[in-house]
Amino acid sequence: MKEHWAAIIEGMGEDLARPGLKDTPERAAKAYQFLTRGYHQSVDEVVNEALFPSDSSEMVVVQDIELYSLCEHHILPFIGKCHVGYIPTGKVLGLSKIARIVDVFARRLQIQESLTTEIAETIMAVTDAAGVGVIIEAKHMCMMMRGVEKQNSVMKTSSMLGSFREDLKTRDEFLGLLRLRQ
Repeated sequence: MKEHWAAIIEGMGEDLARPGLKDTPERAAKAYQFLTRGYHQSVDEVVNEALFPSDSSEMVVVQDIELYSLCEHHILPFIGKCHVGYIPTGKVLGLSKIARIVDVFARRLQIQESLTTEIAETIMAVTDAAGVGVIIEAKHMCMMMRGVEKQNSVMKTSSMLGSFREDLKTRDEFLGLLRLRQ
């Protein structure tokens, strides 16, 4: 990746011999390896059997999970927060594992619509929940820094599975807990 970054920087018309750019190709390669580390992680690794027996059948919500991703169209960041809710059926997922699942998929080249669905489907599969709801709110640098240059736009996406899709009361409870519905 280092050589490719060097070619990109030179393609911009920059001089790689300039002191400020001397180590930039290597730093950029390391940065993008970190930003796309989700390609080298699996859900099984991050969950690491952190499913615990529980009699709870009430909604579990984790709100405001920070997420950082790169749009697959321009390789520019989108930054936001993810809200996850699920209804357990005999087992609950370790709290930090929900955030780690978000990161596994966010740390890949993505579009927000797919990211939302992947997180929801994965949590549903891992927990065997009665239902899962995922909402992502994010600002996209590809829309803010280039193109239409709209600084205050926020994209919101949702994925509702199981009882979150089928039962309006469940969906309303989730949205109410997030204070997204008035």
